[in-house]
Amino acid sequence: MDNFATFVQFIDQWAWIGWLILIALFLVIEMLTLDFTFLMLSFGSLIGLVTDFVGIPVWVQVLIAAAAAALFILFLRPPLLKRLRRGEDPTKSNVDALIDLRGTALHDITQISGQVKLSNGDTWTARTSTSVPIPQGSPVAVTAINGATATVRPVND
Repeated sequence: MDNFATFVQFIDQWAWIGWLILIALFLVIEMLTLDFTFLMLSFGSLIGLVTDFVGIPVWVQVLIAAAAAALFILFLRPPLLKRLRRGEDPTKSNVDALIDLRGTALHDITQISGQVKLSNGDTWTARTSTSVPIPQGSPVAVTAINGATATVRPVND
């Protein structure tokens, strides 16, 4: 039993180093992820470090740090993410930009084969999601992209 008491005293005496290591670790991970989750965990660890300096027992430090990190994640992280993403370009890009794009059927489009020329100038292999074929020359709109194939629907102008 004496060894256990010595171990607990050792942990209690050097807990501040553990908190510093956690803070540094969480900050390094945050720099790699840029998600604010590990930043909030490092803030919680900072609270744990402060409670260690006050002299609170280690098990209470861990509880306070965990509660603080949870509160930071729930209440501080969402507005930070919203503010960070406020200046993003709302323009769709890549595959997202092709959804609802208009085009013309270059060949009859069925569930098995077809080809479409989109209004952006691209020519795509196309399929229709319905059992009704789309005749050559018909106006179409892209509903989905699956690999290198556009799923299209007929458009009634």
